[in-house]
Amino acid sequence: MTSWDLAAIGAIIFIGVPHGGLDGAVARRIGWPNGMMAWIGFNLSYVFLAALVAWAWLQWPLLGLSGFLIISALHFGASDIANTRPSIMEKSFLRWLPLISHGGLVSIAIPNFQASSVQSLFTLLVGNTGAAMLINTLSLFLLPWLLCVTAYLGYAFIYPVWRKPLLSLVLLLILAWWLPPLISFAVYFCLYHSRNHLLRVWFSINKKRERRRSFIEAMVYSVLAWASVLVFLFIVPNTLTTALVQITFIGLAALTVPHMLLVDLANKLNK
Repeated sequence: MTSWDLAAIGAIIFIGVPHGGLDGAVARRIGWPNGMMAWIGFNLSYVFLAALVAWAWLQWPLLGLSGFLIISALHFGASDIANTRPSIMEKSFLRWLPLISHGGLVSIAIPNFQASSVQSLFTLLVGNTGAAMLINTLSLFLLPWLLCVTAYLGYAFIYPVWRKPLLSLVLLLILAWWLPPLISFAVYFCLYHSRNHLLRVWFSINKKRERRRSFIEAMVYSVLAWASVLVFLFIVPNTLTTALVQITFIGLAALTVPHMLLVDLANKLNK
């Protein structure tokens, strides 16, 4: 693992992960009650679900990584187009084109564009056999996904509102082709996905008092997440490279599930 890969992992953990620190604000905005007991209940539920996901991954690594790729596609795809308001003239059944196109960046494009490097990372997570099986499976999705992206190009030509997110996707795909996988993922996760989510949630908080509370919560959650990483590195008897890759992706999977249920499901049902 190069120094650039280590820097990428550091950026994912210290810059990207804290974007979920505003989940408490999202919960309150969509109706989670105020009060100390409600706050404790929210945090216990969040931590329990994250711990359950981490436990399941450790029990069934291949299933855990496969599930993470699927939920990442759904979550990243939905988040990347969340700021785009479709035209009322669009055919609703075609709006899945942007979702699949953006969702395939991490789960399909990067593993196929950098197959050898990604397989090495997957091997640290699920072993040689599981990594090879997963890479071969993902290769089957490349052509259908590219056809979807091609259709998305035409879709954006007809409906100009999609041209800006499409341009962002094209630039990210160029980086995914050019850069090593950890670095391209870090660029996307930290500078695009996390940044957009933070700004979207922050500007949805109108009251000054609620902003102050949410900022303090986000900082506390971030420090606790960083401390958990350090504890994991000390207690897990793996090499530093293996431990870093495991804590990065198992941790992301564990946090993404409650984060996704809150942001992508509960928030949309509330709307």
